Amino acid sequence: MPLSMTAAEKKAIDTIRTLSMDAVQAANSGHPGTPMALAPLGYLLFNEVMQYDPADVAWPNRDL
Repeated sequence: MPLSMTAAEKKAIDTIRTLSMDAVQAANSGHPGTPMALAPLGYLLFNEVMQYDPADVAWPNRDL
């Protein structure tokens, strides 16, 4: 991921952070710091590293 982000990328990462906070709160356990801090990493992995095809779960090399 480049050092500069588009507005859409920033919004996506912020949404991941918000959902992470909600999940920790709903579980009534844990601290939201780690999922909030790692939201950019999750975004990067899902969009630029992992290979996926939701229509074909048996796709070879799916999660390289």
